[in-house]
Amino acid sequence: MTQEQCAAKMSVARTTVTAMYDNARKKIAKVLVEVIVLIDLFLTFAKIGVFTFGGGYAMISLIENACVDNKKWITHDEMMNITVIAESTPGPIAINCATYVGYKKGKLPGAIIATLGMILPSFAIIYAVSRFLNGFLEITWVSNAFRGIKIAVGILIVDAAIKMLKKMKQKPMQISIVICSALTMFLINVFSVNISSMILMLAAAFIGIIVFVIKNNMEKRREEK
Repeated sequence: MTQEQCAAKMSVARTTVTAMYDNARKKIAKVLVEVIVLIDLFLTFAKIGVFTFGGGYAMISLIENACVDNKKWITHDEMMNITVIAESTPGPIAINCATYVGYKKGKLPGAIIATLGMILPSFAIIYAVSRFLNGFLEITWVSNAFRGIKIAVGILIVDAAIKMLKKMKQKPMQISIVICSALTMFLINVFSVNISSMILMLAAAFIGIIVFVIKNNMEKRREEK
């Protein structure tokens, strides 16, 4: 084997090793980025999960602040759509929101990690309270703290509603549905009528479909003329 042939083989070997090294480095970097995203998802929703007072509706404002305003993972429109879908599907609304955001950022692993982040903190707190503190809610300072927390929960729910109203498209149909739904819920609470909010959502969806069909037919007739 001549010196030129040896040099050529060495050059090919160096090129092959360099290419393998670059591919391995890219794969490792990709894995690290995915791991960092998963850790970020878990920590973000774990932080939200710690403040589960008041249930899912109170957490909507926290989820929007973290995922829309701070992390920029989703838009305000997506947040509104997620809220509607999460309310329409089985399971707590906050967990459904976490699952959706996690899936968008990290596919199935992201959905699982985000869901666990939302669930584990509250589970750990409730388990610790039930395991080690008997009569927890009967403690005076705890009872007083929960009275204050109830007020904060109400404010969080109102804050989430106001943000959604501001981001909603200001069209006559949407405004009419919001007003009618608010009045209906007010009357239901005043007269203590047991009607699920799901019925109102289905009614709003039905009205929206009817309006869409009517508008679509009117546009087709205009085009035919």
